[in-house]
Amino acid sequence: MNIYAWIILGYFVLVVLIGLFTKKAAAKSASDYLVAGRNLGVIVCAVVVAAEWLGGMSTIGVSEKAFKTATLQPIFYNIATAIGMVIIGFTVAAHYRRKGVHTVSEMIETLFGPRARSVSAIAFLIAYITLAYVQLQTCAGVMAPLFDISWNWAVILSAAIITLYTYVGGMHALAVTGIVYLVTMYVGLGTAFVIGLVKVGGFDGLHTLLVAQGAPANLYNPFSAGVSDAFALLLGGVLGGMAAQASIQPIFAAKDVSTAKRASVLAGFIVAPFGIMTAFIALYAKTGLFFDAAQVTDAKTVLTRILTTPEFIPPVLGGLALAGALAAILSTVGPVNFAVVTIAAKDIYHGMINPAADDKKIIATARKLVVLVGIVTIPLAIFLRGAVLDTAYVSYAIRAIGAIVILTGLYARGWISARGVRLAFILGTVVIFGTILAKQMGWFSVDKTYGAVIATVTILVIVKLYEKITGAQDDPRDLPKNTEEHTA
Repeated sequence: MNIYAWIILGYFVLVVLIGLFTKKAAAKSASDYLVAGRNLGVIVCAVVVAAEWLGGMSTIGVSEKAFKTATLQPIFYNIATAIGMVIIGFTVAAHYRRKGVHTVSEMIETLFGPRARSVSAIAFLIAYITLAYVQLQTCAGVMAPLFDISWNWAVILSAAIITLYTYVGGMHALAVTGIVYLVTMYVGLGTAFVIGLVKVGGFDGLHTLLVAQGAPANLYNPFSAGVSDAFALLLGGVLGGMAAQASIQPIFAAKDVSTAKRASVLAGFIVAPFGIMTAFIALYAKTGLFFDAAQVTDAKTVLTRILTTPEFIPPVLGGLALAGALAAILSTVGPVNFAVVTIAAKDIYHGMINPAADDKKIIATARKLVVLVGIVTIPLAIFLRGAVLDTAYVSYAIRAIGAIVILTGLYARGWISARGVRLAFILGTVVIFGTILAKQMGWFSVDKTYGAVIATVTILVIVKLYEKITGAQDDPRDLPKNTEEHTA
């Protein structure tokens, strides 16, 4: 094997060993397995949150879109995420942690009752299965060219490693590996960013090279590829973060309310710069100085290709940068898969199927679901190969529905009803997929995030007006759940 492959293989071994070492801590209770016993400090909590966001979207997704557009528009993904995390820190983080919940849907139950929880859980499950297979694709996008194996085998190998360390360690494994990942990704890709900037002649040199190839003169302006698309990235990122099970789950695991708030804000500052680095590395590839950019048939592989080009970066440093990219991807794929598991185990199995289940049954079910999620996402990742960021924003759009519902429920409860919440999740999700179908069929083009937000607000308002006009009363089944508040 080449040096790149040895470094990546070493990383896989390290990740699995960490999972094995954390197995003992993860096995005590469902709370230990799903939210690390609610004992994460500020730094660790912030790192795990940031590591979840700095994954396949920030590496393969951002680089793919930057390469295609020859602009910095995709950096809005990271900027929006950072803004969203800061807002979470000053708004919903304390409520999430204080309620002592395990999932976003469980939080919705405390506001709008068990039926709203069930409907939202199904919507979030769709959102995270979509995100899980897209994240698996980003991992395969590194593995396939690196090990010179087929796309199918790259997907299967990636799924096997991710499933193994999540299965044995739970949230403890994700917390510990997140710290290792964050250091590696910033050192590795930061080194590649600096080396590339020097080789292309700085920001001015890069600008000159790209404009000569037809890139827009204002390519450094993130709005240069379209204002509407840019705002859709911003809106989806900000709202999607507030109901993001994968990134909020570490907040559930914070040791107290103050830690949850501070960790959320700190995570935002860690997230913001990363997408800028990967976008610029893709632009270095677009110049054609290091290989023929016109020969790139799949932009998902452009980051791996440039980092394995000796003319761009020495092999040892390239291997380190690739390890950073893989670390970023793994730091997200694990939590995303684990989010699916947590939603299915707590909201669907424990909340709907077997409310009397004890910790032992919940952990056993969760571990079975880890394997099931790994199996289910493999065919999806193999056969559904759209643009990474565009596909991932299906998840963000669904989560935007949750963000609107939770924010309104916490700060303006009288403006919406449980009936409206249920319909917003059902019809809002339908609208999201309807906008995708309409665009593919050429009927009309409305961004899925705009569709989700407009549909949600409209449905909530209409249902509330209907209830006021008709005098309809809340169903007893929609009474909010009385949860014990946890302050430590």
